[in-house]
Amino acid sequence: MITRCRILLVEDDPNFGAVLRDYLILNNYDVVLCNDGKKGWNRFINEQFDLCILDVMMPELDGYSLAIEIRKVNPGIPLVFLTAKTMKEDLIAGFNAGADDYITKPFDSEILLLKLKALLKRTDTKTVNNDEQFEFVIGNFSFNSRQRVLSNSESQFKLSPREADLLRLLCLHVNDVLPREKALKLIWGEDSYFTGRSMDVFLTRLRKYFKSDPAIEILNVHSNGFRLLIRN
Repeated sequence: MITRCRILLVEDDPNFGAVLRDYLILNNYDVVLCNDGKKGWNRFINEQFDLCILDVMMPELDGYSLAIEIRKVNPGIPLVFLTAKTMKEDLIAGFNAGADDYITKPFDSEILLLKLKALLKRTDTKTVNNDEQFEFVIGNFSFNSRQRVLSNSESQFKLSPREADLLRLLCLHVNDVLPREKALKLIWGEDSYFTGRSMDVFLTRLRKYFKSDPAIEILNVHSNGFRLLIRN
């Protein structure tokens, strides 16, 4: 377990929020609990956090809106939505708002801990081995997967942890096929409908970053995976 990582927990159910806060504290996390989105936002902009867990339906400021504001300030911080909303549209809205994961109530508390640990590990650059390739040239872009920065002469983008992980895998398979199952298992830890939908959202974001360079495409390879194509 990563020692004393600081979590912002925004949950409007006082009983559930208190139980989850205490459970996370027992598992060696430092947790700040807020009972509405506006209070959560005020704590976020005035304090330092390593990860945010956000309920969706909250007074003052809903979880989706809060996530969008958080992403403007810190594009790389892991965001987890914790909610009873299970419709596909809710899931897609959550990932479009910037979520790294989406956990539905009721949930297995041990699975939650494993997901948090995985997200935090990906944000820790010390976990990247020194001999791994982490710098890439993609058309007129440069990409540093450790710093999670994608840039060219006109723009610079700070990628989320999963965006960076996915783009790095695509770079390692440049002009070849990255199998969908491989990407899901390496980055999300499982190959399921929900993780697949999540990856589709992140691929859409990556395509938007490259829209200024028509020589770069991220193609869907039917029934197989994806291909980062760079034309000379």
